[in-house]
Parts: sequence; C-alpha cells; structure tokens
Amino acid sequence: MGPIHSFSDIVDMLRRRIWIIVVLTVIGALFSLWFASQQQHLYRSSEVIQITQPKIAEELANSTVAGSSARRLQLIQQRLMARANVLEVIEKFGLYADHPDQAPSTLVQLLRGSVSIEGVAAARQGFADDGTISVLTISAEMPTPRQAQLVAHEFAQRTIELSVSSRIEKARETLTFFAGQEAAILKDLTALEDEVARFRNANDLTLTGSVEFRRTEIASINEALLDIAREEISIQRAAQRAEQNERPATAQRMLAEADEQLATLEAQKQLLARRKNELESALGNTPEVERQLGIYERQLEQTRAELEDMRSRRSEAEVGFRLETARQSEQLMVIEPASLPDYPFTNSRKKLAIMGAIASILGAVGVAFLVELFNPVLRSSAQMERETGLKPAIVLPVLDTRPKRSGIVGRLKSLFAGRMKKPNGA
Repeated sequence: MGPIHSFSDIVDMLRRRIWIIVVLTVIGALFSLWFASQQQHLYRSSEVIQITQPKIAEELANSTVAGSSARRLQLIQQRLMARANVLEVIEKFGLYADHPDQAPSTLVQLLRGSVSIEGVAAARQGFADDGTISVLTISAEMPTPRQAQLVAHEFAQRTIELSVSSRIEKARETLTFFAGQEAAILKDLTALEDEVARFRNANDLTLTGSVEFRRTEIASINEALLDIAREEISIQRAAQRAEQNERPATAQRMLAEADEQLATLEAQKQLLARRKNELESALGNTPEVERQLGIYERQLEQTRAELEDMRSRRSEAEVGFRLETARQSEQLMVIEPASLPDYPFTNSRKKLAIMGAIASILGAVGVAFLVELFNPVLRSSAQMERETGLKPAIVLPVLDTRPKRSGIVGRLKSLFAGRMKKPNGA
C-alpha cells in the first residue's frame, strides 16, 4: 500500500487530503442532487384480460376462425402498435406534452417502450403445446398515475375491439368465399345441363331410353313390312283366282280393286322403309352418342358432388359467422380493470441523492488515496524506519511562520494545517 501500512497512516492521509475529499464530495453531492432532480417518476398500471372458451362446444358448431390464440394475439399486437394507432393514442390523451420538439417517430418509440403486452399460456392437454393463451396482461408506464391508467385501459379496449373485428372479418371472408364458390359451381352445372340438353335434342335423345325405343320401333316396322308382304301375296293370289274363275267383267272389277289395294300397301311399305332407314341411320351413331353421353354423365355427377360439398362448407361458414356476430365463440373479457397506481415504481429522488452522496465520499477517498500513492513522502520517523531500516536520531517539528488568519475559514485552515503537518525525520 505504499506509504500507508496502518490505521494511523490512513487517518494521517485523510487529514492531509481533507480538502480534496471535501471538494470532491461537495461536487459529487451537488451532481447527485441535480441528477436526482432530473429523474422523472413513472407509474405503472395494468389491465388483465381473460380469453374465454366458446359457449357452444366445437363438436356441435365449429368456428371458422382457425389457428392458436397466441398467433392471433401476436397479429393483433402488431396492428395495435402500428404507427398510426400509436399516434392516435398520443393525440387522444395528450401524452408527452412536455416534449413539444420531439419528432413523431420519437414519440411513437417512447410509447411503444412504455406499453407491454404479456400472455400467460393455458394449461396443456398432454404433452402438446397448442399455443392457447388464457390471460393477457397489458401494462403502461407513464409519468402520472392517471395517464398510466388511461393508456392501459385504452390499449386493452383496442385489443378487445381488434380481436372481435378480426374474427368477424375472417368469418365473413370465409363465408363470402364459399358462397362465391357455390355460385360458380352452380353456374357451371347449369351450363353443363344446358349443353347436355342441346346434345340430346341434336341426336333425338330427348326421352330416356330412346335408343331402346328406336330398336323396338325397327322391330315393329319389320313386323309391319312382313304383314304387308303377306297381305300383298294374299291379294295377288285372290286376283289370280278371280281372273281364272270369274266372268270377265267381275274379274276385271276384282283386279282393279286388287291393284288399288296393292298400291296402298306399296305406299305403306315405302313409308315404313324410309322410317326404318332413318332409325337404322340414327342407330349407326349410337356408340359415339353413348360415349359422349357417358362423359356428360360423369361430368354432371362430379359437378353435383362438388356443389354438394361446397354447400356443406358454406353452411359451416354461415354457422361460424353467426357464432362470431352473436359473440358465442372465443372472446376476450376484462377481469381486472386498470387501477389508479398509488406509488411510482421507480426509485425515489431522495434515495438517489443519498446514494450519490455516499458514492461521492467513497470516490473522493479513493482519489485522495491515489494522490498519496503518487506522492510517496516519508512523513514520520516510523515510516522512515520501516522503509529504510534506519532510525532517525532527532526529529524536528515543522514550524509555520505564516501569520495567523482571522475569521472562521482561516481558523479552520490553520487547525487542519496544524493537524496535518508532522515533524520530518532527519
């Protein structure tokens, strides 16, 4: 420790450097007082929000708002801390009125740093973490108790409003999407049915089972043609018999009647033959028509299945939208409103000033000790004997020949000077 080896040396050092210690202590104490006076008290107020479960079991009515509550609340917090929203809160309550020269971006950062949102995870079911939040705490730190209460309550209410509006908006968008999809599929189904109807009309397939009907009609025509042929044969034979057995006049009359009957049968036969040709020509395209009809039937079946599925989804989306608008699904509820804080949570100014004064004293003593180390002077016979091993033969006191000063300051200086000066070893 250089020239300081005992408690008496420490006392002598303090007496010699008393003015350095006093000056530094006074300067440090004044700075501590100024620093403490510049510190601003902050008050904290918190509002607690509980996230309640849906009133109707999910097995009975599912909500269309999917995802964990933690993820949704994170998105809400991002929207809540947006620049426009924060500036709106600052303007509403007149925050930071004592900082008129600060830029809006600086005020936004100040308020963002003063507001905190913390969530408490709900109890897990098993080992899986589904990201469910049970309690949300919104805290605000402001220079006055009233501002802390108002800001915490304002952000809590905005959180609840954003949660409700975002859930309703998402449910509405889901319902609008499925309703639009249902309308589009229904339109496609109507267009496909019209196309099938035109195809049936073009191929004379307006009635169900028309192919079988055509085949039955051809069979009937064939039977009719066979009957006509038989009747023609019968008429021709009757005419031959009349020509052989009857008188010429009667035979001539009967031949005329037979010719007339044969002409009628020939006309009928030609009509049936044309119809048969038409039916057979139509049946010639039957495989291609049936293949196209099969394609249409599969398309109709697939489109109807899609329409049924979309109607089911639209019904679920409509139920989810009604749950959100009726506030029957998950919602946020204030269980502990923001209260008016009684005391600031920051350190008191008096405590800061006392701590600063104590630190100033310790620092001043440390400076005095450093000065003593950098000025290693032997000031007593004991120090000389300890440092050199030589015992001085005589000790002469230091005589102060300066005139005595009058006044309190002069007397104090003379007193301290007298105490600090010791005889030098020789």
